[in-house]
Amino acid sequence: MRRTALSLLAVGSLVVGIAGPASAGDREAPQAQVWVTTPDRAELLQQRDPVAFERGGSDLTTIVVDPNQRFQTMDGFGASITDSSASLLSALPAAARDEAMRSLFDARDGIGVSFLRQPVGSSDFTAEAAHYTFDDVAAGATDFPLEHFSIAHDEAQILPLLREAKRLNPAVKVMATPWSPPAWMKTTDSLVGGRLKDDPAIYDAYARYLVKFVQAYTRAGVPIDFLSVQNEPQNRTPDAYPGTDMPVAQQEKVILALGPLLKKASPRTQILGYDHNWATHPNDAANTPPGEDPATDYPYQLLSGPAAKWIAGTAYHCYYGDPSDQTALHESFPKKGIWFTECSGSHGPTDTPEQIFRGTLTWHARTIAIGTTRNWAQSVVNWNIALREDGTPHLGGCGTCTGLLTIAGDGTVRTDAEYYTIGHLAKFVRPGAQRIASTSFGTTGWNGQIMDVAFRNPDGSTALVVHNENDDPRSFAVAVGDRSFEYTLPGGALATFTWPASRSLRDVPRQLDLSGATATASLASADAGLAVDGDASTRWSSGAAQVPGQSLTVDLGRPALFRQVAIDSGDNLGDFAQGYRVEVSREGSRWRTIAEGQATGQLTTVSVHPTLARYLRITSTATAGSWWSLADVRLYR
Repeated sequence: MRRTALSLLAVGSLVVGIAGPASAGDREAPQAQVWVTTPDRAELLQQRDPVAFERGGSDLTTIVVDPNQRFQTMDGFGASITDSSASLLSALPAAARDEAMRSLFDARDGIGVSFLRQPVGSSDFTAEAAHYTFDDVAAGATDFPLEHFSIAHDEAQILPLLREAKRLNPAVKVMATPWSPPAWMKTTDSLVGGRLKDDPAIYDAYARYLVKFVQAYTRAGVPIDFLSVQNEPQNRTPDAYPGTDMPVAQQEKVILALGPLLKKASPRTQILGYDHNWATHPNDAANTPPGEDPATDYPYQLLSGPAAKWIAGTAYHCYYGDPSDQTALHESFPKKGIWFTECSGSHGPTDTPEQIFRGTLTWHARTIAIGTTRNWAQSVVNWNIALREDGTPHLGGCGTCTGLLTIAGDGTVRTDAEYYTIGHLAKFVRPGAQRIASTSFGTTGWNGQIMDVAFRNPDGSTALVVHNENDDPRSFAVAVGDRSFEYTLPGGALATFTWPASRSLRDVPRQLDLSGATATASLASADAGLAVDGDASTRWSSGAAQVPGQSLTVDLGRPALFRQVAIDSGDNLGDFAQGYRVEVSREGSRWRTIAEGQATGQLTTVSVHPTLARYLRITSTATAGSWWSLADVRLYR
């Protein structure tokens, strides 16, 4: 391992750590296990040789993993055994079906799927000739006592598969979501479109319908952990498949009726609100009835209203908006959870299988596997767990959707891109794991850089998922405290690194919270705040060749004590200050130099004697033809 070279002049309280001979502790440093999937299918969750942590840093772009900073707790990763998926899996010969189920749910022989979102009744993905719910009656009739309620349809294929999934992976959590209430509860007397009748008796009946479903599934061996009351409530014009226009006021009335009943009947079941896109789709807004609010802030209204007391959090889909919308909601309602509950792979009509695999793998890797989890999602759930190659069977709705498994006409089963994007999470990140901090440089909108997310499992092990957004191979380092390793990923590849709990990786300094900090700069000052926003995918750049005297100044807002300064230039290789000086001040007028030197790589970490200051200034001291950038300035106690 090459240590980041620093030619440092000892000034004031500067302390330089020098690596000595290997000790017994060094020899016990753990190895990271590595699994890789490439967009050309050359490697598919392929386990590579492990790589060892070594003392010191690296000149490369460095992913700094910080287990001291913890975020959301994960519930699981998976997809949906839709009626379509169940029909295909059930039709396989017993041995092939068993193998397919093991490949999905067994964590050792498969990917360990740990979360299933199940339709309550029919969705667009049904193999039936007509759509259905669990309380269908003749046109014009009603069933307020719910005497005709029955889950017999699901007992044939869906429930046996769900029970088998839970046998293979007892940690599997199940969410249930209706695409439509029974038609007799709706204004259109149809499962396709329309609204619930605005009648207290209907809200009560629908609430009891959902509770009966939860109870029936529990008796059948499949307890329900999460329940939403309507799939995509703003999709007012579903394409020949079940759907319901459910305004915020109606969803509130349903939940207010449902909450007390569900708490008594099934205390384990948590209610999730919304269950739709990150942002309101323009078509949904355009189809809002005249004079009504399009409710582009639907989840905010729901969590601000009377039903919020019964709602554990919000469920999101991927079909419009950006994962950052999840963080925006979290910041407004930090005590409510966020679950990501649906995203289907899709493709163009002329795309080749190779194009579909590459496009799905790379988009889902950066947007879903990493993008949602870096934005507070407690689950990552795709759509169909299995489909045919032509996207069937389905009845209305999506004609270009893909599944985790593709089942050919001859019964052969192929694992596809979504199997691997979910697998790189589910196989290694256990339910109950917490996301921990890690510097990430890529973006969901694609910037060609390294993107990642890290988790600490309940047993103390760590899983780091890394995606190389670039089409070319990229090299990078991973650092935990004073240990690191270097690695190179092929273009477009997705990888998971895991390592066990280790005493040698416990000595990680605690990072200061810079959420209130501001910054100015001698050049491009409008962007200076990007250096202290806690997001390494954004950066301040000088915008001009390096000359002595260019500087960026950070105002911490109040005096803070620190012992280490990290000057992180991000993933634009070579875009770092060739020479630097670090100064501090308590009041912003009298400055004291605490470090200066020359850097040779993307991350320069300077240890100093305990320093109390409100202001920090980083100044360029060298001449170079390249710009210099600061993606992240971090201070550690």
